Amino acid sequence: MPQDFAGTKTRATLRCVRSPVWLVIVAVLAACSTPPETKPQVEVLQKIPHDTSAFTQGLELVDGVLYEGTGLEGQSTMRALDPSSGNVQKKVDLPPDFFGEGITVVGDTIWQITWRNGVAIERDRGTLDELRRVSYEGEGWGICDDGQRLVMSDGTAELTFRDPKTFRETGGVQVTRGGKPLSQLNELECVGGEVWANVWKTDEVVRIDPSTGQVTGAYDLSSLKPPGDVDVLNGIAHVPGTDEFLVTGKNWPTIFRVRFTGMGQD
Repeated sequence: MPQDFAGTKTRATLRCVRSPVWLVIVAVLAACSTPPETKPQVEVLQKIPHDTSAFTQGLELVDGVLYEGTGLEGQSTMRALDPSSGNVQKKVDLPPDFFGEGITVVGDTIWQITWRNGVAIERDRGTLDELRRVSYEGEGWGICDDGQRLVMSDGTAELTFRDPKTFRETGGVQVTRGGKPLSQLNELECVGGEVWANVWKTDEVVRIDPSTGQVTGAYDLSSLKPPGDVDVLNGIAHVPGTDEFLVTGKNWPTIFRVRFTGMGQD
């Protein structure tokens, strides 16, 4: 894919003057209390229009097509977008009683999970047509494919591993941050042996080591949030062959092409 698809620092200066010792101490403390510069944790490279009717639940970029799964009963869809313009090229509706959640591409197919329906839908990647349905226990939140297995979240601190062909559960791991379980893991993206995840009701994206479950980095994306009363950040797709990602939120007007800066906070 083409790469372009689509203050002055305050300095405290001390002068050598004949002053009482306490004045010198106060001056030194004032100089040292100048707050350090805060470095942004995300660099915005491009802004792409996004359909504000899309309650984004899953996002993945493959072979020049941006796939998006959306949610809400009676409004859930599976979409194929032009990543340069954000235009919807193809769309299919889920049954009106289904609440769509995360998606992931596996070869020529797409898995789309549902929130409380206990159903995963396998789709043809070219047509988006439904091929079959598979049942699972518990809620469905996010899902990604690491090349060998599916990684799925359910709102708890657990990530479940599944067979990409049968959807059968094969294992799992508990996600921890600072030694404490981290729940509400929403949209997932598998990249280079790591799992990136939106954390529901926050403006954070975390990076997880799936072999241990430990959070190895966290990034604050609050600077991207549109003004006003808007819904949460959700949707993260790696741009293949780069260190860049596409991110958005539920009903947001913009998809951001970004690069995460530094290692992030753990």
